Amino acid sequence: MDPNRKRKQSSSNKQRGGQNGHKGYRLEKVKNPDRIKILKIDQTILPPGEYKEVGYESRQIVDIEIKKIVTEYRAQILENSKGKRYVALFPQGVTKDIQYGNSIKAHAVYMSQFQLLPYNKIQDHFIEQMNIPISSGSIFNFNEEAYEHLELFEETVKKQLCKSDVMHSDETGINIDGKRKWLHTASSDLWTHFYPHDKRGSEAMNDIGIIPYFSGVLYHDHWKAYYNYKCSHSLCNSHHLRELERAMEQENQQWAKEMKEFLITLNESVIKSGGALSKDNKKIEKEKYKKILEKAKKECPEPPKIVGKRGRQKKSKSRNLLERLMKYEEDVLRFIENPKVPFTNNLGENDLRMTKVQQKISGCFRSLKGAHIFCRIRGYLSTCRKQGIKASDGLKLLFEGQLPNFIDSS
Repeated sequence: MDPNRKRKQSSSNKQRGGQNGHKGYRLEKVKNPDRIKILKIDQTILPPGEYKEVGYESRQIVDIEIKKIVTEYRAQILENSKGKRYVALFPQGVTKDIQYGNSIKAHAVYMSQFQLLPYNKIQDHFIEQMNIPISSGSIFNFNEEAYEHLELFEETVKKQLCKSDVMHSDETGINIDGKRKWLHTASSDLWTHFYPHDKRGSEAMNDIGIIPYFSGVLYHDHWKAYYNYKCSHSLCNSHHLRELERAMEQENQQWAKEMKEFLITLNESVIKSGGALSKDNKKIEKEKYKKILEKAKKECPEPPKIVGKRGRQKKSKSRNLLERLMKYEEDVLRFIENPKVPFTNNLGENDLRMTKVQQKISGCFRSLKGAHIFCRIRGYLSTCRKQGIKASDGLKLLFEGQLPNFIDSS
């Protein structure tokens, strides 16, 4: 942390450290250790007498051993009396005199696509830790192979998202070969899909082919293009809280403070009620919402029209926020009536966050193909974790020619 950087104090009442309900982790003894070393007592230092063994006290050390393992297949050759030779079949996939194994491929892709390490650092890791030389071209080929194995996953994840009750969507700018492009995400509690595209709006969404066929509740941050689709909509209240905070601090809007406190308290009430309010409580809370907006219209009125000036009048950010909260009341408050609709679009934003980290590390994708490879593999690894499968295990299955059961059963 930079000691010279001023940091804003959080207004949260939460204590530091792990919060209630957070699952902690600690080192636990294992029942079947890989190695056992017996420690004998030097009986010469004991007082004189007779002794018998009554048990032992154990302590364990957890360590790792990183090494190269070379497996040589020796195919038997038989020759008959006429001199004709027959050679035993090699296992499927063993096609060269020497080649990289599936564990190396999975490990390289894990470090590249999940841990987001640059190729040169992955090369250093393999040569220094295991004395295995791997070129950047080989690492790219491993990623491309994983991408090709995931064609069925790509079809499955799109179908599953189209059928979901609630889908989170977001997009962010990315750099591909020095040009501005857009990375789109669509996700649910169990599935994640990423896709790079030249455009941000409806053209991209139509080409991707998920949102046009979706009929549930689409959660987003109010990008207008989403409203071209006839599904139900829900707006991210994390965005609203941040915008209300800005209105309070930069434009001294008192209604914004009241609305922020109202939304936070309302969310707490929804949680206590099991995910949705009763019909009577919904009516009460909606009335409170409207009253705050009525006060806001007086404090933050429309700008006066300038005679003779064409076009729309420029409005303050606070006024634009207020008009959105008025016009899209149902979408702002959808979380109080549908238990499957959360208060925020954090799931979609979290799914997208690591792609932003990738851009910070690498600066850009060198090609559109590289962006497609990253998006498909990253979507698969995100989905694996949501489905309870470790990313490394998901990649190991992939290079063994298999897919996890959640894809087979979809």
